[in-house]
Amino acid sequence: MKNETPVLQDLHGRHHGYLRISLIERCNLRCSYCMPEEGVPLSPKSHLMTNEEIYQIAKTFVKHGVTKIRLTGGEPLVRKDIPVILEKLATLPVELSITSNAVIIDKFIDVLKVNGVNKINISLDSLDRGKFKHITRRDQFDIVYKNMLLLVEEGFKVKVNVVLMKGFNENEIIDFINLTKELPVVIRFIEFMPFDGNKWDMGKMVSYAEVMTYVNATFSEESIQRLQDAPNDTSKNYKISGYKGSFAVISSVTNPFCDSCNRLRLTANGQLKNCLFSSSESDILTTLRSGKPIEPVIQKAVQAKFKVRGGMDTLEKLQEPKLHSNNRSMITIGG
Repeated sequence: MKNETPVLQDLHGRHHGYLRISLIERCNLRCSYCMPEEGVPLSPKSHLMTNEEIYQIAKTFVKHGVTKIRLTGGEPLVRKDIPVILEKLATLPVELSITSNAVIIDKFIDVLKVNGVNKINISLDSLDRGKFKHITRRDQFDIVYKNMLLLVEEGFKVKVNVVLMKGFNENEIIDFINLTKELPVVIRFIEFMPFDGNKWDMGKMVSYAEVMTYVNATFSEESIQRLQDAPNDTSKNYKISGYKGSFAVISSVTNPFCDSCNRLRLTANGQLKNCLFSSSESDILTTLRSGKPIEPVIQKAVQAKFKVRGGMDTLEKLQEPKLHSNNRSMITIGG
């Protein structure tokens, strides 16, 4: 009997219309929560998807219902053929966006615009130059901050991703929110998540509840507006009355959004991950290169997706190292 279940629908009834594609494992920063201090073994170039393979795989996903594609890395803009990739993907009927550390994004303003990339997420974990250098192991704060302002001036819709770590940057929560007073950006506070080599433990995490404790202690109850979250949104969204921008909390650890998850991730070496927390992967690239259809591989991977956080459905399981230490480091998954 023919399987009539849609290719991108899992066994929990979730349809996956959002594909995140990592273009490269390399990065021009060395953020400690993303990459182990000793670095990571990189895939040989021959094992990485070519721009044509990226397009062919993306085209298949779009055929089955993907409407949003986000390009990630590593740092996607260090890939030399990024203009070609953008041009190819721009021919598909999808909303195309990108996540970048913004170090070199000023060189790509025109390329992004001509290919319809209007939504850009940038990573900025501290507004303090010294802390920025400590967390990224690179002295690039000034250029990143300048490029954030440039993107706003050029009319891009900018979200700023801030990974919160206890004892490091939780005292900057209000400083980040105050950026939204004059800048029409969305500040997104992200709970510190476990990946291979990032020395995660619950004690380092700043929770959604703790973020809101800072907010409630600083702003009046009347001025804190709870915004309507978009369908399938990963974040809880807020705004301070009169401010041009807004802020949000992505609580993947303490308050996961798994029930409405519609995301899949494709790594730079062509492996499909059905969940950020999952250690399992499905090899799409080898199947594509063998000339076989990739839909069966995609469907099997989607239907194997757990209901919650790669099977870690309690905080107790999340704190068990053996359940997440076999996952990739974040740099080789794609942000």
